[in-house]
Amino acid sequence: MFARPITHLGPLFVDLAGVELDAEDRELLASPMVGGVVLFARNYVGPEPMIRLCDELHALRTPPLLIAVDHEGGRIQRFREGLTALPSAQFLGRVWAEDREAACRLCRAAGFVAGAELNRLGIDLCFAPVVDLAHRDSTVIGDRAFGSDPAQVAELALHWIRGLESGGVHATIKHFPGHGGVAGDTHHEAAIDPRKAATLERRDLVPFRTLISRLPEISVMTAHVRFPALDPEPASLSAFWIGEVLRRRLGAEGAVVSDDLTMHALDPVGGLEDRTLRALEAGSDVVLICNDRRGAARLVGNLRHPQSPPSRLRLLRLHGTPRRPPGTLSDWPAWQASVRLLAAVQEGGELFTGLGEPR
Repeated sequence: MFARPITHLGPLFVDLAGVELDAEDRELLASPMVGGVVLFARNYVGPEPMIRLCDELHALRTPPLLIAVDHEGGRIQRFREGLTALPSAQFLGRVWAEDREAACRLCRAAGFVAGAELNRLGIDLCFAPVVDLAHRDSTVIGDRAFGSDPAQVAELALHWIRGLESGGVHATIKHFPGHGGVAGDTHHEAAIDPRKAATLERRDLVPFRTLISRLPEISVMTAHVRFPALDPEPASLSAFWIGEVLRRRLGAEGAVVSDDLTMHALDPVGGLEDRTLRALEAGSDVVLICNDRRGAARLVGNLRHPQSPPSRLRLLRLHGTPRRPPGTLSDWPAWQASVRLLAAVQEGGELFTGLGEPR
């Protein structure tokens, strides 16, 4: 079906149904429109099967497909069996209230353990950390936030990112320009934030601005939230938010990733193909198409959108660092020390606050 050699990564990231590749998966992943795979809890039964799956995925194409996962800690940790329990962002924020230096050390340790363990599995990209601010009305963010103070969120997130990337995996800050101010869950319904520009500038945009100034090439995931005081489009489909604010005003140079375009918050916008085109035309480098295999298959057959050389380069930068040899993490002093630190705080507090989304 796709006879010509593929020399780049396409903008679509798709999901898999199970723990092994089947013929349908292989056909979809052969499309030049596909650049990566998003893995979920249903794809994970343990470290060794995941290593085999990631090796197989990476061997399918040149350059290799990117492999991504949500691995925030707390209730959003897709892979659990055989890996270290990671604290929620809220837990880390509570430590900050008592001892800022300890919270920063713990954040770096949590990020490092996540990075080292994901890297060993073969993961390239982690859709974390969340840098949305905590608000009482936002249950979908809730304990996924480091806190309500923008400076605190930025500082803790920076240490978490430094740890993750030292472990060998790239980070993604989310959900730009801020998901914490809405009660609605964009997985299921439209979300509208009526606040004015001055409030967003003073609060929700601060962690993004701070982190991008320190890490210009960090990846950023956009939210399906509408901010009608500034632009009528959801941020994930908005040239204003992506091109004007994120790229020009904040100076972001990394990949822009749209949150899953199958989410019901975008139902008023139109069909999946229309959503995808609008996200790409607004400036997204990556669009996630998950839990809709039929829709993904239609897209790779019908979608026509020119991919710019800078966008292709941004995707290539997302490959993880070469993996350490399998089975050596327990011999790595830095990993041992970080795991001990996490184990010590686990004894004094609840690390997991739920089981997260099971899909």
